[in-house]
Amino acid sequence: MQGAIPIRRIWEDGIFQSGNLFSKTFSFTDINYSIAGKEDKTAMFLDYAELLNSLDSGSSAKITIHNRRVDRKRLEESLLLPPKKDGLDSFREEYNRMLLSQAAGNGSSLVQERYLTVSAAKRSIEEARRFFSRIGSDLLARFSQLSSFGRELDAAARLQILHDFFHAGKSAPFVFDLQDHMRKGHSFKDWFCPDSMELHKDCFQIDDRWGRVLYLQDYANYIRDAMIAELCNLDRSLMLSIDILPVPTDEAVKEIQNRLLGIQTNIANWQRRQNANQNFSATVPYDLEQQQKETTEVLDDLTTRDQRMMFGLVTLVHMADTKKQLDSDTETILSAAGKNLCRMSVLRWQQKDGLDTALPYGVRKIHALRSLTTESAAVLIPFRAQEILHEGGIYYGQNAVSKNRIVANRRKLLNGNSFRLGVSGSGKSFSAKEEIVSIALSTEDDILILDPESEFTFLTEALGGEVIHISATSDTHVNAMDMDKSYGDARNPLIEKSQFLLSLFEQLVGAGNISAKEKSILDRCTSEVYRTYLSNHCLGEVPTLKDLYNTLLQQPEPEAQGLALSSELFITGSLNTFAQPTNVDTKARIIDYDIRELGEQLLPIGMLVTLDAIFNRVIQNWKKGKTTWIFADEIYLLFKYQYSAEFFYKLWKRIRKYRGLITGLTQNIEELLRSDTARLMLANSEFLVLLNQSATDRDELAKLLHISETQLSYITNVPAGCGLIRCAGNIVPFENSFPKNTKLYKLMTTKPDEALREGS
Repeated sequence: MQGAIPIRRIWEDGIFQSGNLFSKTFSFTDINYSIAGKEDKTAMFLDYAELLNSLDSGSSAKITIHNRRVDRKRLEESLLLPPKKDGLDSFREEYNRMLLSQAAGNGSSLVQERYLTVSAAKRSIEEARRFFSRIGSDLLARFSQLSSFGRELDAAARLQILHDFFHAGKSAPFVFDLQDHMRKGHSFKDWFCPDSMELHKDCFQIDDRWGRVLYLQDYANYIRDAMIAELCNLDRSLMLSIDILPVPTDEAVKEIQNRLLGIQTNIANWQRRQNANQNFSATVPYDLEQQQKETTEVLDDLTTRDQRMMFGLVTLVHMADTKKQLDSDTETILSAAGKNLCRMSVLRWQQKDGLDTALPYGVRKIHALRSLTTESAAVLIPFRAQEILHEGGIYYGQNAVSKNRIVANRRKLLNGNSFRLGVSGSGKSFSAKEEIVSIALSTEDDILILDPESEFTFLTEALGGEVIHISATSDTHVNAMDMDKSYGDARNPLIEKSQFLLSLFEQLVGAGNISAKEKSILDRCTSEVYRTYLSNHCLGEVPTLKDLYNTLLQQPEPEAQGLALSSELFITGSLNTFAQPTNVDTKARIIDYDIRELGEQLLPIGMLVTLDAIFNRVIQNWKKGKTTWIFADEIYLLFKYQYSAEFFYKLWKRIRKYRGLITGLTQNIEELLRSDTARLMLANSEFLVLLNQSATDRDELAKLLHISETQLSYITNVPAGCGLIRCAGNIVPFENSFPKNTKLYKLMTTKPDEALREGS
């Protein structure tokens, strides 16, 4: 079987040699072409045409789309939650059943990958390396311009593509190591080539699977840009390759001029014959007129419209488990091509040559080339819809276009912070709760919730967390002056705490009403209050605001007395809930800070104190090497008050380096967007979940996040749980449903007739 592989030599950096051709492969990611608006589609099309225009005329390119079947069992194992015997395994079983039912409904275990293989005849490997180094950086930059991420593939990655094709759905026994193979005297072909290959007139058999190679024989005058995506929309292992051979422009112009001259000569000869027959009114035949018109247009394209001439070839190899299934799939592909007025044909007695052409070896053994201009070749655009499938991520639903799972790992993003935005009833809270459930059941990360509407109480308790009810009348207290030696990220925790208390007093007294002298007094008193506590290495009883109040009264300056009097209501008065020692478990893994009953007077201070407690916990976890997830419901409330908004923005910017991730939820998007700070945070968030939106909010979000009209349709009058996910700049439509006959659903839903009630 090794003789059937047309690769002569390979190098570790990914350069292959076949005959006198050297080749290099680049992978590139999909983009959201199919759901882009008309203007964006045009821009993508032109950028792709520029990429084709940039190809070196001394080389050939092969664009390959690979429908790769993955190991379904391995894929499920990567998502399914293993039991931990922590009292939550019944929830894990429900969650796993949901994942399996979604997979069964989808029925696909395919991922689609894209490659560009460049081949050129060179005299030596050194010359080839210089060539690929020169063109590689330019290609990657052009992919980036398309919002597609491209990368060079080394030898192991290129051979993995071939292994995945020849052994579909089977994991490689070990990672390919070229040095190890050379040391043992083994051929690199042993690692990926099939055990057997049997060729027939119009198909072939690899091991126990059947395959067939087709090529695009006839092109329509007008081809839709969705044709390539439709040809690849088959739930089978397949590879479709588009070979592009750029022609030097001067040679192309000379060729077209000669062709036009020949057509004009034929027309002149035809007219001469008609004149000789006294038929002076005869019109030129339609076919000759069309040839002249089309050839003139091509010449204009080459000389005035920055078009290039290139030869193109489309080949497709598809695989099936049985011959009957193979024949059925072939009919489906032929029908898809026919719908676009093109004709795919089966290669007869050339299946091996067709296979070598379709696979990304970098060779071409089929010569059914068609001359194309740049724009004609660009119509065969290899893009469809962006996928989100991160390793070690969380399930967020299904891609509404491809129906593949959406699995995102926010830890891998440059900025893992997130917003969930949607009108009431759009599934906003449910989506956040589903994410909390995934985190709680699959990781050891801590989860902290700022809950102004008591939305997360039942779920937190069911997951074994602590619910802290904070109000003026509650017996639950959180000390605003809580501090341990891990507080803040500075060497001296007192500095951070002093700044926090200054913000707290400004909130109590009023913004801008504290003078420089009063700030100095507060800083002095803060140091005095914490002196004993810090000297005991933050052990023992933590000071409270009452201690700070008494210290202020002991100061000789009248300003100190004024500060004490201004804060009296919140320290010794009826709203003193944050001036007493903490009497709840603030070390629980999951904490829900329920601030619904705080009231208008205490709410600004309550949010500030809660955010401080959350930040304190994040720092503590960071020093332990632990990740912290923060969920802030009705986040617009934080931006109603200056100091909570400033504190939250500071937290938002800094939390990434402390292994923290924040999620903000709100249905009051219009109110949120009034804050310049909130708009800045929204625009810079790497992960957004946009659910059903009101008309005014849609327009604002479209401007802020550059969402096209087509994409807006996915957040317009859609069912709960459907919308758009914006991940690392890519916008993907999604749909998500959860089985209603589960305990988890009842814990997560906010519908009164479906939710769990007190005591149920």
